[in-house]
Amino acid sequence: MYIPGHLALAAHLVTTSLLYAQPAAANVEKTIFIAPRLEPVPAESPVIDDLGLQRLSPEEFKLRTNLNASFPTQQLPDGTESWFFLEDLNPGQRYEVRVCWLATQPTAFTLDTYSLGEAMSSPAILSSLAKYSETLLASAPSKSSVKASNDKDYLYPPKSRRQPNSPRVKLDPRNTKDLLRDALTSISEVESVLFLRILAAADYYTANSTLMESVQPVKADIILDPFLLNVFPRSLVPTVIYALPVAVLVYFIGAYIAKTLSIAITTAGDDSSNKKEVKKDQ
Repeated sequence: MYIPGHLALAAHLVTTSLLYAQPAAANVEKTIFIAPRLEPVPAESPVIDDLGLQRLSPEEFKLRTNLNASFPTQQLPDGTESWFFLEDLNPGQRYEVRVCWLATQPTAFTLDTYSLGEAMSSPAILSSLAKYSETLLASAPSKSSVKASNDKDYLYPPKSRRQPNSPRVKLDPRNTKDLLRDALTSISEVESVLFLRILAAADYYTANSTLMESVQPVKADIILDPFLLNVFPRSLVPTVIYALPVAVLVYFIGAYIAKTLSIAITTAGDDSSNKKEVKKDQ
């Protein structure tokens, strides 16, 4: 198949630039899902807020946090669980959740999503949510200390369903299911929401006994990325905007260089032919 010279040259320039690009020293694990249909969400009940889960939405789409990890065991074959709440999703739209972390912390991540209905129908999920919530709330700093430290990495839920001065409900694996069911009996709005579970298993071996006995939390970015037209992630838009002008510029530069080389080769060939004719005449 014949490929025009300027196209081949342009492709070569782009490929060369990619080969010399600086690689990013980070790892990425992701899951792609379709947002579920609208489901009843307790707008007046504080139960969802009482879980203390950090939230992600198309508006608040990035969260930097520390994820607890552990070596795989028989009880926890995929590592330690962390739970998050995805809200304000657009039903039927494709989304991607990514976990990005430094390559200096080798970790195997597993990402799963569950709807409210799936969570309510599974005692194991409810128990896991309650246990994680109790651990999270027990270790969470107060709002005053967070404001004083001005730590931008710690994000409180962007939207709260809790009524002012309402008491916090103490969650327990034995009553979480009943609390959620009671909350869903007084519905005032419907949303497309999901629970996100992230499992983190340490994936390294070292002679350092301290690191083998106690796995350090993994500092990671969790990103919720909606797909535009269900085709490509929204985060790629800046890359496309940057790549298109570069591709057009490379195309014209390649065409100019190819044309210049073609003229030079043609001129050199004509000069050679003229010299041969002069020698024959002599």
